[in-house]
Amino acid sequence: MNKSVIGTLLISSTLLCVAMSFLYSQNAVSDDDFFTQVKHPGVLPVKDKTYIEECSSCHMAYSPGLLPQKSWAKIMNNLENHFGDNAEILPNDNKQILAYLQKNSAEKSPYYRSKKIARSLSKNKIVDRITNTPYFLRKHDEIPKKFVTGNPKVRSFSQCNLCHQNTKNGSFNEDEISIPGVGYWHD
Repeated sequence: MNKSVIGTLLISSTLLCVAMSFLYSQNAVSDDDFFTQVKHPGVLPVKDKTYIEECSSCHMAYSPGLLPQKSWAKIMNNLENHFGDNAEILPNDNKQILAYLQKNSAEKSPYYRSKKIARSLSKNKIVDRITNTPYFLRKHDEIPKKFVTGNPKVRSFSQCNLCHQNTKNGSFNEDEISIPGVGYWHD
């Protein structure tokens, strides 16, 4: 082999190594670090007035991007027994809210965290709680239960807005977590 062929091979292999290192490092970036690199981080902020009015009178208005379409249908079609309470609303309001939730559901959302939630679920699985999605369980597995369910200031993992300080803007970034009575949390 002549020197120019050897030189070309060395440059090619060096470029290949650099490219592979870059690709590998991109997979090693945490979800929250990756958010700065995507157009739509987090989840869609809640904007529908009817949904906010009807649902946030009892709990936070969860972003539609936190669950897939079938899950929202299961929840909205069973409001007479909504986690032990009767949360029935006028049929037209129910129809409007369900349409909003399904139009912006996890699998239809351009938001990064919503896409991760949708991909975490099998096609056949219909969950009726955000806290039962594999994505949620994985992201919260290191938080001691005593900090949340054993904490009288929180009491449930479904109270997202108590720990995530920027849920109104659709952000669930780890840097914005402050658990009441515990303080800022980083895993």
